Formats: sequence, structure tokens, C-alpha cells
Amino acid sequence: MPTERLTFTGHNGHELAARLDLPDGPHLATALFAHCFTCSKDIPAARRIAARLAGAGIAVLRFDFTGLGHSGGEFENTSFTSNVQDLERAAEALSARDMAPGLLIGHSLGGAAVLAAAGHIKSVRAVVTIGAPFDPGHVTHNFAGALERIEADGVAEVMLGGRPIRIGRDFVRDVQAENLRDKVAGLGRALLVMHAPRDTTVGVENAAEIFKAAKHPKSFVTLDDADHLITDAGDAEYAAEVIAAWGARYLDLAPPAPPPGAPEGIVRVREVDPEGFLQDVNAGPSHHALADEPAAYGGTDRGMSPYGFLAAGLGACTSMTLRMYARRKDWPLAHVSVDICHDKVHAQDADSRAEAKVDRFVRTIRLEGDLSEEQRARLMEIADRCPVHRTLEQSAVIETRAG
Repeated sequence: MPTERLTFTGHNGHELAARLDLPDGPHLATALFAHCFTCSKDIPAARRIAARLAGAGIAVLRFDFTGLGHSGGEFENTSFTSNVQDLERAAEALSARDMAPGLLIGHSLGGAAVLAAAGHIKSVRAVVTIGAPFDPGHVTHNFAGALERIEADGVAEVMLGGRPIRIGRDFVRDVQAENLRDKVAGLGRALLVMHAPRDTTVGVENAAEIFKAAKHPKSFVTLDDADHLITDAGDAEYAAEVIAAWGARYLDLAPPAPPPGAPEGIVRVREVDPEGFLQDVNAGPSHHALADEPAAYGGTDRGMSPYGFLAAGLGACTSMTLRMYARRKDWPLAHVSVDICHDKVHAQDADSRAEAKVDRFVRTIRLEGDLSEEQRARLMEIADRCPVHRTLEQSAVIETRAG
């Protein structure tokens, strides 16, 4: 996944730092991601969701609000209104690159901000909130003990997430005065509300209020046991998969035709998370799967292993070959199933067994139907003629080129 670092001018003239995560393949749509309160564009949930969406052809711009992360300015001089204005500036920066955002995604207070900003960004067709408060003033409970000091002194330093943050009086007053009900009711865009029932930072009743205030089309998806920051990689992957599938309905994600000269398209494999082994596998424009390793080998077991795909290819090719042969002979083959078991010798063992076969596939074929013994025997012979079987039995040539 290519990632481009860029800056754009925020609401008060400061330079805001951003990352634009781009698809390896065709760019089908653009999303703008707003991070959680006092977080940054680089929190794991934002990175994982952006990577997953990029794998689906959706470019994602994530940026640091004024005074946070690598962006300029002082957070103590910001407000909820200025966050919304920063979102609008981010959308303008994307539009200047002919990448006007069709999708807004907001996490926590960022979710409230995208609800408030959507009406001012004409290109937006769909909005997603993740763990968002219905009342933006909800965030003040994080520093309730300092509210009197903030009001009296104009600014005060509070500890949030184990680090000091200076909160200004204008931020507190502005966020407490904000009312999203009318903005949600008049959103005029498709809305997806995502929330975890066990979120102890922003209760799930907030999602219910947002959903109730919104007009159709609207959807609600639970994030089950996820925490507020979506720190678990599996929860972030799930959220991104749902967003991509849901957004396709409203963003017209029509993929292009396969490249010339490749009638069955190209199989493209992209790393999802460099900290694990999860891979996006796209076969041409229409087919998607996940590859991974079992947990015992350091993976997250969210997809078949590479050897699992190899075994699947052998099983599928065997079944298809038998069906084609029986159909051509007009034999009464009712159903075929193929079980494949693969024995793998690990790389560290291979050198000492250089002359031996290090891979063994055990194939169990079940044939159903009113077949004679001769027909069954012939079909078992035909199984050995399937193209993948022949490829595995013979040597293959693999050419590797730099892309």
C-alpha cells in the first residue's frame, strides 16, 4: 500500500500533517478519516482501517487536527468548531487533487465532527461513525475534575491517556454547546453507525441516539467486544471490511476490466498489516480473499495459509475436471467432493532432505451417483489429469521481476 505524506493549511493557517493511503491498484473512491479526541492520524485503528480500505480500492486521507500529532498550532486554542473546519480544509485539499472525498469516517469525537461537517462537503455521499458521542460535550468527562480550573484560568493541563494535554476554555464551551440532533436529522447522506456494546468510554446509548435521529438510508453494526480505541487488530479489520462492503452501495465502486493480455486477470497480493502476516488477495477485478498464517506461526488465522490456497487449487481443479469429464460422457455423477491434506516439511529441515520430496498431498475423492465400478475407476484415473495435479507433479518456472 503506497502512503504519501502531505500537508495542507488548517482553519487558522497552520500546516496540518496528513497521510494519504493509496490503493496498489485502481483508485475507485476516496475517504477522509477523522481521529478520536486528542489521538492522532497514526493510532493503530486508523492505520489498519485505512490499509484495509486501500486494499478495496478506496484511498484514505488521515490527518492530525490542529495542535495534535505532527500538525502545527496549539490544541488549547482549538474547539469542536475548529475541528469541523479542519475537516472541511482537508476535503478541499483532496478536491484540489481531483480526489474529492465521497466517504467520511469519524472515530469517537471525530465521528461527531464528521456528522457536523458532512453537510458542508458536497462530494460526500456516505458517513461512518465509530464509537461516536451523540453529545460532543460527552468528552469533558475525561477531565471533569479540571473544568472549574479551565473556566477560571482559561486553560489548564490535564492528563489524558497518560500524557499532558492543555485544554482551553473555548474548547469546553464550544463542545458543550454543540447539538448534533438537527445535523444528523438533516444529514442527507447514507449513514453507518458502528459501536461496541461494551465501550466504557462512550456508551452504546450514544449510537442509539444517533441512529434514532438519522433518516434513511441508515445502518447500525455492532463491534461486539471491541474497546473504544479499537486496539485489537481483528476488530479493526472487521470494521474496515464492513465499511468497504457497505460503502460500495453508495460510492459506485465499479472496478475496471482486467488488464489486456490477462483474460483471467492478475492475482495481486498486498500486505495488510506489517506487524502480522494477513494479506489481501485480489484475483482480477471481482474476487477477493484473505491469506494468513495460523496463530501458532505468528499469524491471526483470518484466512487460509499459502499452502491452504495451494491445496484448494488442487481440490477445485480435481472436482471441476471430474465434472467436465462426466458431463461430456453423460454419466450420472450426482456430486463430487475432494478432501486435501498437505504434509509440509519446514524450511529448516529441507536442506538435509534435498533429494526427497518435501511436500505430500493426500487427496480423498468422494463420488456420488448411480455410477458403475468401471465409471468410478475411470473418474479416479481422470483426477490425475487435472491441470493443477500435473503442475504440482512437474517442475514449474517462476520468473520474478521488480515492479
